[in-house]
Parts: sequence; structure tokens; C-alpha cells
Amino acid sequence: VPVFVGVTEGLVIDLDDLAAKADQADVLMLSHMRGHIVDMDALMDLAQVHNLKVIEDCAHTMGAKWGDTWSGRAGIIGCYSCQTYKHVNSGEGGLLICEDDEIMARAIMLSGSYMLYGKHRAGPPIEAFEAVRLVTPNISGRMDNLRAAILRPQLRQLEAQCAAWNDRYHVVDQGLAQVAGLTRIKRPQQEKFVASSYQFLLLDWSSAAIRSVLARCLARGVELKWFGAPDPVGFTSRYDSWTYAPSSAMPKSDRILHGVIDMRLPLTFSLDDCAIVARIIAEEVAQEAKGA
Repeated sequence: VPVFVGVTEGLVIDLDDLAAKADQADVLMLSHMRGHIVDMDALMDLAQVHNLKVIEDCAHTMGAKWGDTWSGRAGIIGCYSCQTYKHVNSGEGGLLICEDDEIMARAIMLSGSYMLYGKHRAGPPIEAFEAVRLVTPNISGRMDNLRAAILRPQLRQLEAQCAAWNDRYHVVDQGLAQVAGLTRIKRPQQEKFVASSYQFLLLDWSSAAIRSVLARCLARGVELKWFGAPDPVGFTSRYDSWTYAPSSAMPKSDRILHGVIDMRLPLTFSLDDCAIVARIIAEEVAQEAKGA
């Protein structure tokens, strides 16, 4: 049974809420959602105090760091997605990294190695498989060679790609710097982020006003996603959308999620495109705020 933890206005996990709930779980599934990285030093200190094992979902932070530590290297497992819109893209698939021999042995068995695990060139010592090889089911979750071949050249270009995304992010962020009623996300100095998408908040706006901004932006060619709609659209689901898992209301987080606006920043956008997008958003938000 999962225990959901709240989010801050910086769009990262609420460490105070985590501390209050840490004794209810053994594992923290930490998502660096949309590329926002929490203070990992503080989080790992808290996890150590409460004996929490941390698994990092780095679907949006491949190539990012907190301080000098790569995203995915603080917890016991780092998970990376290669699905569409991610920092390397093979349509589907993903990979994980871990330095724990037993965990990696179990992962390789789960992936569908059958009894060929000894051929895995990145696997742990053969002895690590003895305790797990006959008690771990095969779910055939492995990446195929064709997808891996598509991804390898992209890994060599990752640093340049990350820089290009951040260039686009900074153009949009600068364009929205002086817009009344719009809250930009503050990024800590220690966070060496990769911004393949952009988020801002329309805090405490009514649903009608937010829908009006989204509709007017869309009419001008700028499609924005909203996490505050009652039903998820595309990738905008929230904890209370997941009816297969029980949850309790989190009013502070609900207020923030209601105001989260999200937009991808594909590398097909030029810097001039990003400036135009920012200008359209700024004009429509300002117009709505003035009318309200």
C-alpha cells in the first residue's frame, strides 16, 4: 500500500511531509518529475535516519546532477526512461543502474535472461545469482538489441543535447520573468538541471481563468498542459487520479498541483520559437490577470 508524499512550490518532494511519513514505509520511490531535483543531500540524510531505501526515477533527469553527483547515483537504484520525449529516445524501453550485486542479479533474472545470466557483460559476479536464480520469475522486461543500437549514438550526444534544452529553457524563463500572476519555479544553485520541458504556476487561479489562458494560447499555436483538471489528459495524472491505490487528501499539494502548467521544449524549437512561445504565454496570462 503506497504512502503518498506532498510536493512543494519548487515542484519537488516536500521533505517535511516525508519526515512525517517516513516511518510508514521501507522504500522511497523518488521521482525527479519534469526534471526538478530536490536537495539530495538533505533527502539522503533523512533517508539514512529513517532507514529508507531510495529508488530514483530519473526519467526526466538523465544528464543532470545535484552538486557533483549524477542524478540516479544517490539512491540504491537509478532508473532511466528511453520512451518518447525523454533525453535519449528509442520509443520505449529504459535502463537501470545499481551497485548492489543481489539487486542487479534479481533484475537480470526478472528481465528474462533465463539461465544465460552469465553472458550479461554488465552483470554482478556469477555467485550473486545463486540465491535468486530459481525463485525469481521471468517477466521478459529486457531491452532488445535494436533499441539499444538506436540509443548508443544518442548517449554520445547527450551533453550537447542537454545544453541545447537548457538554452531553450532560459529563453522561455527570461520571457516570463516579469509577468504578473505567474509564478516561475526557483532552481537551486546546486541543481545542475536538464530542462527538456518548462513549468510555471498559476497559483490560486480559478479553473475557469486557467482554462481561458490555455484556450487562448492554443488558439495562437501554443499547447499547454494543466495538472489541475479533474480528469488526467495525456501525462497530467496526479496521485488522486490513481484510483487503484488508496490516498488521503493533501491540501497543500492540491493547491500547487491545481496551478501547475507544463510544456515540452523539443529541440525542433529554435531559440526564436521559444521567445515567441514565451511572448504568447506572457500576453495571455497578463490579459487574463488584468481581466480578473
